[in-house]
Amino acid sequence: MGPSAIFAILWIGWIISWVVAAFWSARTEKRVMTWETWPYGALIVIGAILLFHSTRRLFGETRLWHVGFDGGYVLAGVTLAGILFAWWARLHLGRLWSGAITRKQDHRVIDTGPYALVRHPIYTGMTLAIFATAAAQATVTGFIGAALIALGFWIKARMEERFLTAELGAEAYSAYRRRVPMLVPFLPAG
Repeated sequence: MGPSAIFAILWIGWIISWVVAAFWSARTEKRVMTWETWPYGALIVIGAILLFHSTRRLFGETRLWHVGFDGGYVLAGVTLAGILFAWWARLHLGRLWSGAITRKQDHRVIDTGPYALVRHPIYTGMTLAIFATAAAQATVTGFIGAALIALGFWIKARMEERFLTAELGAEAYSAYRRRVPMLVPFLPAG
């Protein structure tokens, strides 16, 4: 099986499993209004279209480099590592997870497992996976798409932090923010 098929299986498998897992979520007590979330949502959707749509066939876009089969397998492995890191975070959150910015029943600060490494490990893992995918595609459009998705994740993470600070208390969430970096492990927190 070639690297292209592996990337397709990884991303299709992630989408299906992520949607199915949404049913494990606890009852939502409060949600950020949908109209407030459109900027990051639009960036993620536009980025995904650019990342996963082959512009090489449409516009004759050339590759910036060729990774070959070995490089493709390595980058598929990095993509898998990013997806697995995101899944570890998703499973660690359990019923507190939500695709939207919400406060769930019995919501609290989670600061163990992947949440001891970064405050938003799902975004960290997914960002790693999308940039590995973009590196395998090696097109300008793919990198622009990956950058837009990463920017969307960063905007959403900032919104989540403001929401969680207000909902869970400035004391609890601010202490967590001082200890743990936002998206990149081992960077200074704050």
